[in-house]
Amino acid sequence: MDTTLRDGEQTSGVSFPSAEKLTIAKLLLEELNVDRIEVASARVSKGEFNAVKAITDWANKNGYIDRVEMLTFVDGGSSIDWMNNAGAKVQNLLTKGSLNHLTHQLKKTPEQHFSEIREVVDLAQKSGIKTNVYLEDWSNGMHNSPEYVFQFLDFLVTLPLERILLPDTLGVLTHYQTFDYFSQITAKYPDTHFDFHAHNDYDLSVANVMEAIKAGAKGLHLTVNGMGERAGNAPMASVVAVINDFFKEEVEIQVKETSLYSVSKLIETFSGVRIPSNKPVVGDNVFTQTAGIHADGDNKNNLYFNDLMPERFGRKRKYALGKTSGKANIEKNLQELGLQLNDEDLKKVTQRIIELGDQKELVTKEDLPYIISDVLDSNLYQEKVTIESYVLTHSKGLKPSTTVALTIDDEYFQEHAQGDGQYDAFMNAIKKIYVNKGMSLPKLVDYAVRIPPGSTSDALCETIITWETKDKRFITRGLDSDQTVSAIKATQKMLNI
Repeated sequence: MDTTLRDGEQTSGVSFPSAEKLTIAKLLLEELNVDRIEVASARVSKGEFNAVKAITDWANKNGYIDRVEMLTFVDGGSSIDWMNNAGAKVQNLLTKGSLNHLTHQLKKTPEQHFSEIREVVDLAQKSGIKTNVYLEDWSNGMHNSPEYVFQFLDFLVTLPLERILLPDTLGVLTHYQTFDYFSQITAKYPDTHFDFHAHNDYDLSVANVMEAIKAGAKGLHLTVNGMGERAGNAPMASVVAVINDFFKEEVEIQVKETSLYSVSKLIETFSGVRIPSNKPVVGDNVFTQTAGIHADGDNKNNLYFNDLMPERFGRKRKYALGKTSGKANIEKNLQELGLQLNDEDLKKVTQRIIELGDQKELVTKEDLPYIISDVLDSNLYQEKVTIESYVLTHSKGLKPSTTVALTIDDEYFQEHAQGDGQYDAFMNAIKKIYVNKGMSLPKLVDYAVRIPPGSTSDALCETIITWETKDKRFITRGLDSDQTVSAIKATQKMLNI
C-alpha cells in the first residue's frame, strides 16, 4: 500500500492540492501499479474532502474504488459519515496499539476502547465500508505492554476486518525486534492478514521491512521517496528492488520497476522535496561511476556491476568526468557521443578534465566536444604569446580596469587600461603593449558566449570570437568556468595565430 498521499503528506511543508492528489493517485494505481493507496485522513479540511471526492469519483468510474483507503478515527461514526459523503469504501481505523497511548492520551480502559471500536466497525459494515485497523504505537506496545497488544488482537480477530495494520509509529524497532514481534503475532494468528508500516528514524526501515517479510507480513506500507513525518517512511523504490532481488522465491509483487524513477521525479516536483543525489535507485548519482578504475572494470567483463542495473528503473549508467576520472571514463562518454580520439589526444583531453575537476567543477558528457575542440585547437599553432597574469576590477561608479602581464617570445610586458567592461579594459591593455611594439591587432567583429547545449553543469562556458585582418577572418574559442576567462583564453589563441 502506498501512503504518499496521507502519511507522506505529513512531511514538513508538503501539501498537495486537489488536482495534484488526483494525478498522483492515478499514477500510483495505473502507472506504478501498487495494490492500494491511502489518500487522506477523514475530517481534516474542506480541501481534503474535495480532493478525496475527486479521487473516489475517478476510482468508481475505473474500478479502483476498493483500492482507495482513508485514515479514520474512533469518533462515534463522524468519520463514517465523512466517508459516505466522500464516496470512499475502505477505512483504516486508527486505534491505540500501546497501553501507554491508551492510558495517557485517551484516558480509557481497554474494554472501553474495544467497545467504541466495535461500534465504528458495525457502522462501517452497515454503510458498505470495509475496515482495516491500525494499532498506533504497536512497536512500543510490544516493548512495554505485550499483554495488552495480545488482548487487543484477541478482540480484533473476532471482528469483520480485512487487515490489521502494525506500525512502528516512532521508528524505534531494530531488525531483530521486528522479526521477533512479527513472528510472535503471525504464529498466534496464522489466518489473519497483517500489514507492516515502517518509519525510518534510525535509517532501519528497509531492514525492518525485510525482517517483517521473513516473519510473515502480508502487506507493506511505503511512500514514494520515503516521504513522511520526521525521517519519513520506508521508501517504495528501495523496498521494491529488495523484494525483487532477495525475496523473489517467497514474494510476488506487481509494482512496475520501470516506472519507479519517473513517478519519483514527479513527486519530487509536486512536493518540492528534493531527492538526495545518493538515494538508492532514484538518486541522481546512484548509477554514476566516478572512479576511472570502475569504468575500466566495466570495460573488462562488467566487474563493477551488480543486480541493480539502471535499465530496470528506466535509467542509464553514467560515467562522471572530473579529477578522479581516467581515460576509461572519458572513453565511455566518447562512445556514447560516437567520437574517437587517438591516444595522444585522449591524454590531453583527460588532463584538461582533471584540471577542471581540481577546480571542483562538474563536467558532463555534453561538455566533452567543447573540451576536445578547445584542446585540439591548441595544437594548430606554436605557443609564442602567453598571458601570464591579470587583475580585473569592476566597481560601482568607476570604469572597469585591467592590469595585464604577458610574454611575447620570452619578452615580458605589463600594462594597465580602462574600458567599458572588464574584457574591453583587458583588450585596451593588450593594444597598448602591441602599439608600443609597433604591432597591430585584428579587429574583433563578433563575440558569442554559450554553454554546451543540453549541459546541466556549471563547469564550462565557451566564448567564440571572430577576428578580422586585411586578409582574412578567423575564429578562436576559449573554454572555462568563468565567462571573462574563457574570452581571455580565446584572445590568447588569437595572439598566437
